Amino acid sequence: MTIAELHSVSGFPGLLKNWRRRRRMSQLELALDAGLSQRHISFLETGRSQPSRYAISQLGEALQMPAAEVDAMLLSAGFAGRMPDERWSEATRLAVDTSIGHILTGHNPFPAVAIDRIWTLQKANEAALRFFSILGGVGEANLLRSIFQEGPVRSTIFNWSEITRALFRLLELEVARRPNDKEAQSLLDELLSFEGVADCVQQPAKERPAPVLSIHFHVDGVDLHLFSLIATVGMSADAAIDDIRVETLLPADERTRSWFLELAP
Repeated sequence: MTIAELHSVSGFPGLLKNWRRRRRMSQLELALDAGLSQRHISFLETGRSQPSRYAISQLGEALQMPAAEVDAMLLSAGFAGRMPDERWSEATRLAVDTSIGHILTGHNPFPAVAIDRIWTLQKANEAALRFFSILGGVGEANLLRSIFQEGPVRSTIFNWSEITRALFRLLELEVARRPNDKEAQSLLDELLSFEGVADCVQQPAKERPAPVLSIHFHVDGVDLHLFSLIATVGMSADAAIDDIRVETLLPADERTRSWFLELAP
């Protein structure tokens, strides 16, 4: 099923049927996992029955849906989206925020950032801020736009075509993961309109790609190679927390490691 087809689905019956098919589950398999009857699943998909909030919660868990997609399913059935319990949500958010800050600070002198699902910058450590300043990327909050559009950041990336193709595929996967995320779909379309991006995306992948794709920067006559690790908050039922990504950039060779060590104050 294409991204366009995913976005054409509307209403609770269509959303349920689409998610079940995406997970390659039969009505019987979904019924067993969700603790509902197969007959009830069938009636929900045809619109003959209306779901309860409890049923939607059970279906969301059985289908392993992202938190935001469960909210979309609730809204499609006429319910309000899930509101976080204020008795614990603030404490949880503070704990998550503190932990992210600990990771970012501890990763100095190498760049590390906290981003949302579409690579919009939320936080950055000192090393990342220094590096972004050197690249000329200060001012654009969305990291994908900085890399994809013509400008100072793009001009420093030696293997821009490979990186663009890989990052575009990652955003496509995010859109497929959350087909009701109109903001992500809009960004995908915008990135595709930038000069040279469509050609990169349409290029076939290498027959034997490298085990790890590193970003090759050429800065002030120095070649830097960085690869990334991305972490998420596990088992979150809160859409805002589920959005968080922590990306740490690591040196892929000793020359890059030395360059960042020398850059540190």
